[in-house]
Amino acid sequence: MKKYILNILVLLATLIVSSLTLADNDTYRIDKTHSFANWTIRHVASKTAGTFSDVSGKLKIDSTNLANCTVTAKINVLSVNSSHAKRDENIKKEAYLDVVKFNQMTFVSTKVTPSNDSATASTEGVLTGNFTMHGVTKEISFPFKILGFGSDPWGGNRVGIEAHTLIKASDYGFGWASKPDAPIGDDIEVTLLIEGVKQPAEIIFK
Repeated sequence: MKKYILNILVLLATLIVSSLTLADNDTYRIDKTHSFANWTIRHVASKTAGTFSDVSGKLKIDSTNLANCTVTAKINVLSVNSSHAKRDENIKKEAYLDVVKFNQMTFVSTKVTPSNDSATASTEGVLTGNFTMHGVTKEISFPFKILGFGSDPWGGNRVGIEAHTLIKASDYGFGWASKPDAPIGDDIEVTLLIEGVKQPAEIIFK
């Protein structure tokens, strides 16, 4: 009897540890209605800004060790919005984004490096991965910050993430900045505002 009770206690302890592990490594679906890839680029002597409003993908977040986190994301290039319909149509043309051939950008993480500061190591770090745009794939790294976790009005749980990076259009085959006096700049400043919705845990017993 004692051995039977001991086995039951071991099983319960295993289940508790497993549930804690799942809680620390949660999966979040990127919420398209609350996520944006905002961009800024030089136009003549000033700057023009806009966003891609259709961002989708999945985040796996280990709140105890950011090094275990992963990100996969897609950006629908057709969702570009610069708050000017005629300009948006021009941006989509072959001379610029060429959305007929390249209607999607993708990012797949390969590494997450937590902050060296112990006070921010669980919320800030550098995300590295392969970014594909205009048919070209390059490895990029950029800092990010977990803004927080919280319950939404619909009974779900969410996470907020902010990230910033700078990419060069010329690195991805865009020729508009090839001349020194080009009206459109080469540097594209990007701010990612991502909100994820926690997904139900999938527990598999073997």
